[in-house]
Amino acid sequence: MRYLDPKADLTFKRVFGEHPDLVMSLLNALLPLAPGQEVTEIEYLPVELVPDNPLRKNSIVDVRCRDCQGRVFLVEMQMIWSPEFKQRVLFNASKAYVRQLNTGEEYELLQPVYSLNLVNDIFESDLAQEYYHYYRLVHVEHTDRVIEGLHLIFVELPKFTPHNYSEKKMQVLWLRYLTEINEHTREVPEELLANPEVKKAVHALEESAFTDAQLAGYEKFWDIISVEKTLYNSAERRGMKKGLEEGRQEGRQEGLEEGRQEGRQEGRQEGRQEGLEEGMEKERLSNARRMKEKGLDPALIADITGLTCEEIEKL
Repeated sequence: MRYLDPKADLTFKRVFGEHPDLVMSLLNALLPLAPGQEVTEIEYLPVELVPDNPLRKNSIVDVRCRDCQGRVFLVEMQMIWSPEFKQRVLFNASKAYVRQLNTGEEYELLQPVYSLNLVNDIFESDLAQEYYHYYRLVHVEHTDRVIEGLHLIFVELPKFTPHNYSEKKMQVLWLRYLTEINEHTREVPEELLANPEVKKAVHALEESAFTDAQLAGYEKFWDIISVEKTLYNSAERRGMKKGLEEGRQEGRQEGLEEGRQEGRQEGRQEGRQEGLEEGMEKERLSNARRMKEKGLDPALIADITGLTCEEIEKL
């Protein structure tokens, strides 16, 4: 039996965007829900949050749903980490929170928004042992005092390692499902198949369940991810090099002035950042142009590159 990787756009949406029981199980396993607050029923919502102002950027998530309490859940699989991803997550969650109310309705009707973001990349390298990151609005000095509303969760998949392979905790099983199943899998671990929900999710990945056109799209997705990661890393290196060169020049010019040491350091940091941003922007445009030439859907191009649909149309 051959399987597809559940982290791809096609498979992730097939598993969690078409099976309410599976996305509920994932949410209950990975979200910081208090006992008695588990998700028991959901309805799927459109995944594209179309802006009121057409000039504003559309926000696309992989799965968007609401439970019987009115809580909204956004689930996204992010293959490549970029510095602006946290801001995009906050933007999407904030927009989902605001759009719960119509004009004149009471604020008491607002329900929490949970944004679950599975990242197939490492972005907190200084926190080597921590793969689970939970953000919310808390009092700086009294962290037990919270403004309820937004819950942002990031999971660094490459950092996840089960303590032992016999663990049956649902969080462990779902993270093993996402990190261990791929095109090279020939035998699925028994611990995963022993759970009915995970077993169902595994069967949904069987290659025979997809059409030739879908499989072609699946392969194209991984090609794009490979190109995007290469370009991103290349842009980052060029940006860093440019920033360092500019920083060195400024440092030499100001080196005779002992009192300007702090300014020189800031100049180096700004140079690195500007160089990185300039390089990344050029690479994003170039990559989006190539994806457009290959006939990819503009919404997918926008989601991968961070460009707006308007910018993609002008390419």
